[in-house]
Amino acid sequence: MTATVADAQDDLDFTRATLGMRLVKKTVNFDNHSVFHFYYGNEHGTPGTIWTTFPYKGWGVPVGEKGAGQIVATTFSVPVGSIPYWTARLGERGVEAVEARGHFQDDGLVFTHPSGLIFELVACDDEREAWQSTIGEDAAIRGLHSVTLLVRSPQRTVQFLNSVLGFETLDEIDGRIRMAVNGTQPGHFVDILHDERARPARNGLGTVHHMAVAIATEAEQLAVRADLLGRGHPVTEVRDRQYFKSIYFHEPGGVLLEVATMQPGFLIDEDLPTLGRDLKLPVWEEPLRQEIEARLPQVVYA
Repeated sequence: MTATVADAQDDLDFTRATLGMRLVKKTVNFDNHSVFHFYYGNEHGTPGTIWTTFPYKGWGVPVGEKGAGQIVATTFSVPVGSIPYWTARLGERGVEAVEARGHFQDDGLVFTHPSGLIFELVACDDEREAWQSTIGEDAAIRGLHSVTLLVRSPQRTVQFLNSVLGFETLDEIDGRIRMAVNGTQPGHFVDILHDERARPARNGLGTVHHMAVAIATEAEQLAVRADLLGRGHPVTEVRDRQYFKSIYFHEPGGVLLEVATMQPGFLIDEDLPTLGRDLKLPVWEEPLRQEIEARLPQVVYA
């Protein structure tokens, strides 16, 4: 998941200090090297735990509008029984959180990121190992649980996710369809929220830019790309993102999707204990390091 946020320091403080996620990579937006790209996740930055942000404060980017053709909520999984802990923790930090029964019967919380992104926590059984910073094993975020796509009409989106990416429909309630790919554990779910009256989305500060799904090999990625082209569906060329390779395309409801390889991963230029400590640039931009660093905002963290 990749979102556009406002202030870089606020984003770091909220995601690391409040949510307790690990900063696994500090690099730049490969399409605008004057903007950070922060990757957060568990200790290893395992696929299914990654949340990333582009802090665009000072670039004249307007506040976005959530709506159809966009991911409108990002949900993280936490251990069963930890919702009271999170209610207290968020409240102590001035974050208003509303307790609510999850969309498919799990206990949860809803709150907002400082830039206005909608976050949810869902208490569920999740065997993934947490990154334990200041939050213990009994409460720490395990990774992404699910994401919510808002579209006006769900049929073509459901069919596309099924036929192109292999998602299966698991359940349906009024106005919401849950799908999953490659298993039915947290981190494999996508919820399709549909409302024919929904206003169109506008990307900007406080909105999710795109959702990525992992694929094992470059050969499988090329097969997906060939399938899309064979269907007459627009898709980008393969783009080298240093830690993975990516292709991008829109599903029929308008949401931007990415298919990213799982290799080579985040350890190609840092050791595990020091992930996220230093600014990492793509190898082809290293000669411009001094100029790039001068344009980036100053951030600090312990």
